[in-house]
Amino acid sequence: MISDEQIADYNEQGYTVCENLIHEETLTKIRQELDDVASGSTLANFDAEKLEMEPDQADDGTLIRRIFEPCARYDKCRALSESDGLLDCVEKLIGHDIYLHYSKVNMKPAGIGSVVNWHQDFSYYPLTNRDHVAVLIYLDDASEENGCLQVIPNAHKDALLDHTTDWFFQGRITEDVSERPVKSVPGKAGSVIFLHCMTPHSSLTNTSKDARRTLIMGYYAADAIPLFFSEYVAQVSKYTKLVRGKVSMTARIDITSTPIPILEKEIASLYEIQKNSRDR
Repeated sequence: MISDEQIADYNEQGYTVCENLIHEETLTKIRQELDDVASGSTLANFDAEKLEMEPDQADDGTLIRRIFEPCARYDKCRALSESDGLLDCVEKLIGHDIYLHYSKVNMKPAGIGSVVNWHQDFSYYPLTNRDHVAVLIYLDDASEENGCLQVIPNAHKDALLDHTTDWFFQGRITEDVSERPVKSVPGKAGSVIFLHCMTPHSSLTNTSKDARRTLIMGYYAADAIPLFFSEYVAQVSKYTKLVRGKVSMTARIDITSTPIPILEKEIASLYEIQKNSRDR
């Protein structure tokens, strides 16, 4: 269970870490489920609706960088995302009525593991308020060498940083954050990070010999209503599900304005949006 001290850390720093929150038995079952999902996929032959391959490999390469919506598709992941223990923690941060917004697994294969540039989750999917938390579960030990999470603490209280170039959304922070203090967040398998939607975060390439997988789930308060501005919102919210409490009959609005992420090209994954931005 999340402690009062960890809740205070989340409110003050924009994130908190709960070590050993997920038992090894659960981790083992989820790892096996994901291995079954990944089995047989190659760069030349894979289901693009369910997963995304690392691009820099041979056609028969089997390195995967992301599995899409595991909590909507696979039993063990779904059970964890809807478990009382995890939702009790989320409730302490955003309230009793909770939607599961999305889920994904970032794979970070050994020696490659695509980089994730600095960004804030709220830039991708504006809501009427900011009671949205990402829950990151380390399925393997995570270190700086294998690309653990990095955050800029305390920035969640400020205005949203710029994620645009020439008016279009880039999927990454485009203003200079090089002078900001950065904190790496390593952890043992079973550690859980609760990350505020306004906290800037990133991860580096995996330079180690060890793969690092992270199950990520986004939750938002039932009265945090998505702002509909294009089919992009419908795509992101395709698997949204009420997992605790009841539907809200009102939208709670605690922001006066927020940027809208207008994409220059078709809907793509975070990796593709950021790569297109770097290529610019």
